[in-house]
Amino acid sequence: MLTEHRKKSVKAWFLKGCQYDGDASQTDEAIAAYRKSIGLASSFNDAYVNLGFLYIRVKNYEEALSCFQRVVDLKSGTAEALSNLAYAYEKMERFGSARHMYERALEINHEDAETIASIAHIYELEGDYHSAVLWYTRAIEKEPGDVAPHLRLASLYDHHDMFDEAIREYEAVLALDPYHVRALISVGGIYLQDGQRDRAIVSYKRALLLDPEDKIGWNRLAAAYEQTGDYDRAERAYRQALTRDPYGEEANVGFARVQYLRHSELTDSEKDGILHRLEFVLSVNPRNEKAEELRNRLARDGW
Repeated sequence: MLTEHRKKSVKAWFLKGCQYDGDASQTDEAIAAYRKSIGLASSFNDAYVNLGFLYIRVKNYEEALSCFQRVVDLKSGTAEALSNLAYAYEKMERFGSARHMYERALEINHEDAETIASIAHIYELEGDYHSAVLWYTRAIEKEPGDVAPHLRLASLYDHHDMFDEAIREYEAVLALDPYHVRALISVGGIYLQDGQRDRAIVSYKRALLLDPEDKIGWNRLAAAYEQTGDYDRAERAYRQALTRDPYGEEANVGFARVQYLRHSELTDSEKDGILHRLEFVLSVNPRNEKAEELRNRLARDGW
């Protein structure tokens, strides 16, 4: 039985841990505070849970697993505790154990769409496409208004070049959330691959209106303009991407390429700028095929 003074100390250390937890630079202090709280009350579930997720954040998955296992032992295996334990196994890439724990959680709460989607995600990580589709579909049936399983299923279809199915799921996401930037950019990519450049451009522009700082959106918009031969707009879009990330490989190579394609005659200084940009990319990533291909093309042109 904890004394009143001890209870206050437990809570004080826990709250101190929560305060430190919000600042990534104070991770060690947060861990120490949670550990102090647990040291005073070895059955304090909330401290174990927070500490477990803190260990997940710093990629110390063994310690996270230990914390979440302790909560399972203390709480006799509630659905939430089992799901947290499953997540630790998932981060450790112990997918069989992760799926088993998610399945145990689902036995307790049959209607939980998030757990069903988590099982689908494990199948996806294991490369079992058909089981992943089946379980994501089941999650959607349980909670049709939840964006997450639609988005994960769309991404799975997209990854396997099932473009019609992917578009259907991305559109389902946008029907639920018209402001979903990731869905807008992803569906734009499918339109672009399918030759529907105007639809892709509209989708990218919508995304960038919602989040003007999205460098992926600017890169994709630039690529769409480039494919239409609108090199002026492509160059401006690549400039926007470079403003957000001056070291981005895609934007640097794309910018160099449209400068080359846009101008029939370039000064020596402009040529040097393009070559310097490509050399920079290749110094960072010697395997960048697009940069190497463009550099070789320029060499054939006598640069």
